[in-house]
Amino acid sequence: MQHQSFVKIVYFFSGDAMRYRLLGRTGLYVSELCLGTMTFGDQGWWKVLGGLGQDAATGLVKQAFDAGVNFIDTANIYSFGESEKLTGIAIKTLGLPRDELVIATKATGVMHEGAVNGQGQSRYHLMNELDASLKRLQVDHIDLYQLHGFDPLTPLEEALSTLNDMVRSGKVRYIGLCNMAAWQIMKGLAISEKNHWARFESVQAYYTVAGRDLEREVVPLLQDQQLGLMV
Repeated sequence: MQHQSFVKIVYFFSGDAMRYRLLGRTGLYVSELCLGTMTFGDQGWWKVLGGLGQDAATGLVKQAFDAGVNFIDTANIYSFGESEKLTGIAIKTLGLPRDELVIATKATGVMHEGAVNGQGQSRYHLMNELDASLKRLQVDHIDLYQLHGFDPLTPLEEALSTLNDMVRSGKVRYIGLCNMAAWQIMKGLAISEKNHWARFESVQAYYTVAGRDLEREVVPLLQDQQLGLMV
């Protein structure tokens, strides 16, 4: 479909000419390959996924940008904020133009052990984590802010109204989600449409040759509702 966007999150890529796609039904162009930063940092069990330090992270960001990648995806939970911090330092050290980058991050997971409000999608937690992510990334806005999964305890109305306020404030440009069932995605879209709020524009989910469950319900939904897919 004309508006459908499929973006692959990668950690290594070739020197072929980069292609760009519209993200969902927006007018925002993102590189077909997105630099995933889950391997940045070595805090906690995330160390086994890569444990890359600042020099390696900066090198990968440079390689990606030089190859035409304008899309960088991270999350607050990756090494408990260290991935965002390393990414922000890399962008600043390299002097990359902010207006040529699309920076995506996420919130939902446990960020503060023992803190009863240190996770989830309450207005309290999401707003606190957005400010923390902005500080670590050293930017004044996030281009794509994503819910990092489904929170069964917080009403979707609360999470979506909070995300809408973030967009209206200018701290967030677009919103997306990760790892949700088709009915959860559709429920969120319906709530946003009913209330005239900013709506989800992208879905990030596991999708490989070996894992194609997404094709049964989620991919047809994305095509019908014109959402982008980050795999």
